[in-house]
Amino acid sequence: MRRNCTLVTEFILLGLANHQELEILLFTLFLAIYMVTVAGNLGMTVLIQANARLHTPMYFFLSHLSFMDLCFSSNVTPKIGKSISYPACLVQCYLFTALVHVEIYILAVMAFDRYMAICNPLLYGSKMSKTVCSFLITVPYVYGALTGLMETMWTYNLAFCGPNTINHFYCADPPLIKLARSDTYNKELSMFVVAGFNFTYSLLIILISYLYIFPATLRICSTEGRCKAFSTCGSYLTAVTIFYSSLEQGKMVAVFNTTVIPMLNPMIYSLRNRDVKDALSKELFKRNCFLNKHHY
Repeated sequence: MRRNCTLVTEFILLGLANHQELEILLFTLFLAIYMVTVAGNLGMTVLIQANARLHTPMYFFLSHLSFMDLCFSSNVTPKIGKSISYPACLVQCYLFTALVHVEIYILAVMAFDRYMAICNPLLYGSKMSKTVCSFLITVPYVYGALTGLMETMWTYNLAFCGPNTINHFYCADPPLIKLARSDTYNKELSMFVVAGFNFTYSLLIILISYLYIFPATLRICSTEGRCKAFSTCGSYLTAVTIFYSSLEQGKMVAVFNTTVIPMLNPMIYSLRNRDVKDALSKELFKRNCFLNKHHY
């Protein structure tokens, strides 16, 4: 098929709007959201690294979630435009697939971490050692990278030699493969099986973990301990609900998925988490003291 046609070298992205005035407004909005996303996620990562009180497995995983949100947003938002080259399109497809799979399994690992902390508090320190945490965070990265590579190779094997207009604002597999001039059965089957298995499996880990966590939380004798557990779990479940409810590939849902969610996660965890708020207040106090001392 590739020999019998002139291969497409770039794709035209229809974007979100056809009117120039609306495009300017959307560009300004996306720029503002992206800047808040970078500041929030980078700030969360730096805060967790800087504050010794946050050097626990839960915040270790949270820092990686912030890093994923930063990468996820950076893969799409700065590159929103009217055209994209074929190689850049494949890279964007690869990163999108890889990052989504890394993120869903980081969320699953975070659920397992809360299960160990609340249901097995006496064994938590030994069972969730630095070695175990490093292993648990490495697996999603490796698996996501390999999954993204496999899906991208299926896309690379397709022939694109006709229409080159993608009805989206970034290169995503579903609208992209509609332009293929070769058989897409294997690619579509792979997308269906991979997405179905991974989203179901990761969600199952989260649901099973929380089936044990909720009763264990109610059995906590200390009111303060119970409130802290509910607050932490509430932040997590809010982030998970928003993420899993917006995994469709529709254009407007994809806007929310790729730009708004990465911005919301740091806010969800910082506004609802006392440890994060206390650590942030402490760091700001130290910074003010340093500035005042330097001034005088």
